[in-house]
Amino acid sequence: MADITQIIRFDELSSKSSPIHDLEGRIKLISTILIIIVCVTSKELFIPIIIEIMLLTILKIADLSYIDSFKRLLLLLPFGGAIIIFQPFIQPGNVLWSYSWLTVTDGGLNWAILLLARIIATLTAIIIYSSTTPLQEMASSFRKLKMPRDLAMILSIMVRFLFLFVDELAAIRKSQKSRNFDIHSNKTSYKWRVKQVGYTIGMMFLKAYEQGERVHKSMVSRGFSDASEMFDEKKSPEKTDYIYIISIIIIVIIFEIIIFKYSGQLGYIGQNLSIN
Repeated sequence: MADITQIIRFDELSSKSSPIHDLEGRIKLISTILIIIVCVTSKELFIPIIIEIMLLTILKIADLSYIDSFKRLLLLLPFGGAIIIFQPFIQPGNVLWSYSWLTVTDGGLNWAILLLARIIATLTAIIIYSSTTPLQEMASSFRKLKMPRDLAMILSIMVRFLFLFVDELAAIRKSQKSRNFDIHSNKTSYKWRVKQVGYTIGMMFLKAYEQGERVHKSMVSRGFSDASEMFDEKKSPEKTDYIYIISIIIIVIIFEIIIFKYSGQLGYIGQNLSIN
C-alpha cells in the first residue's frame, strides 16, 4: 500500500518560497494550461523538446529536486504512456520491421516518439504547478477563473478536508501495525490480507460519509445554503506575475516562428511527425 501521507509532504513542498512559488495562483495555472495546449498541438519534436528544456530551467529556479520530480514523472507516465507502446504497430506507414503478424512502421514510430515528447513536457508542467502551488491555492485559482460554482464548492471542501482523510487513514494503519498486520507478510494467506484491506477501504468510506454529514450540518447551522458563495482572498497579480506569463508567451511565439521558417534546417526534430 502506497504511503498516502506523502501528500502532506507535497503540500509542504508547495508552500516554500521561491520566484516560482511566490507567483499568483491564476498566473501559474494559466501558464501551465498554455504550455499544455502548445505541447499537445505541436506536430514537430522541436516544440516539446525546447519547452521541456525551458521547464527544467523553471524547475531549477523553483529550487525543486530534479530527482524527486523525475520520480513523480515516472509514476505518472504509465497513465498516458501506455498508449504509446502500441502506436508503432497500429499506425500506417512504411514497414521497418516485421515478425509474423507484428509490423513496425515508420509513421507509427514517429508518432510514438512525438506522443512521448508531448506527454513528458505536459507532465513536467503539471509537476511544476503542483509542486509550487498549495492545494487550497489551486482551488482558489480555479474559482477565480470562473469554474462552475458547484464544482468550485466541491473542490474547495475536498481540499479542506483531504488532510483529515489522510489523518484518519494514518490512524487506522497505525492501529493495524500495532497489531502486527503487514500487507506484504507471507505469514498469512493472501486472501485474508486482501480482505483486511477491503475492510479498511470500507471503514474509510463509512468515516467519510459520517464526516460529510457532520460537516454539512455544521455548515447549515452557520447559514449555508444553495445561494452561499465561497470566500476568495483578493490578491491581484503583481509585476513579476505579468513578466512571467508574458515571457512564456513570447518564448512560445519565438519557437513557433523558428519552426515555421527554419523547419527544413532543424532536421528530424523539425519534421511533421503527426498522423494525418
